[in-house]
Amino acid sequence: MTISDAEFRQLREFIHAHTGIALSEHKKALVCSRLSKRLRHHGLPRYSDYYVLLVENDPEGMELMAMINAITTNKTDFFREPHHFRFLAEQVFPAYKQNPHRERPLRMWSAAASTGEEAYSLAMTAREAMPSFNEQDIRILATDIDTDVLSRAASGIYTRAQASQIPEALLRRYFLKGQDGHAGEVMAKPLLKSLVHFHWLNLLEDPWPMQEKFDVIFCRNVLIYFDKPTQQKLFQRLAGVLRKDGYLMLGHSEAMHGWDNIFKPAGYSIYQCRGKKIT
Repeated sequence: MTISDAEFRQLREFIHAHTGIALSEHKKALVCSRLSKRLRHHGLPRYSDYYVLLVENDPEGMELMAMINAITTNKTDFFREPHHFRFLAEQVFPAYKQNPHRERPLRMWSAAASTGEEAYSLAMTAREAMPSFNEQDIRILATDIDTDVLSRAASGIYTRAQASQIPEALLRRYFLKGQDGHAGEVMAKPLLKSLVHFHWLNLLEDPWPMQEKFDVIFCRNVLIYFDKPTQQKLFQRLAGVLRKDGYLMLGHSEAMHGWDNIFKPAGYSIYQCRGKKIT
């Protein structure tokens, strides 16, 4: 099943409008591969027919959601880019714990949570640094645009291979070994799961539903999929939901340019919000 240039342009514009994902010409094969299952599912011979389905015959948005789930990339690992977690453990969490005037709870947001490894890594790091703190003291919001990965994340179940990046001591402390039909898997313990709340969110949604500001935001390996205007708007909105002196973590291949008045570098791919009014 092949996709024509015209069909690719139609779908590329549709995907950008609904997700912010900017697909270059060399992504045509990727789009063809990831959406071919949806065409087969509906018995459609051409990508132009699938576009018509999305635009004219999907009033409930069910196929839109299935398309988004198919097109998004969900690469993640436990403790990926570990310097971010070290920064939290060595600087952010101790300072928060020792601050007698701290606002409670400590709020963190994993803005592209995928299958949950990042959010649970945040939860483990927070508990290790502040063992007496519970779900009343630590709140982690984990969001993603892909409903399939969110469902898996909420289950807290991972293969031993997926959990291989978790230090053995933390694995024993925060996960249960699977038995019988779940042999070879691990599942997050209720204590760990109680700190993380998974919700669907499209970052293009305006306004965001969150009412409280965050102390820490992880928005890693997201900006690389957006064009410059979408990136700039996202930076502005992230600054608007960060507390003064809160931290924004980006992916190692992402950088922030032109926002020195709002953010200051605090480490490699770590930025601290200056708390200035955004105009």
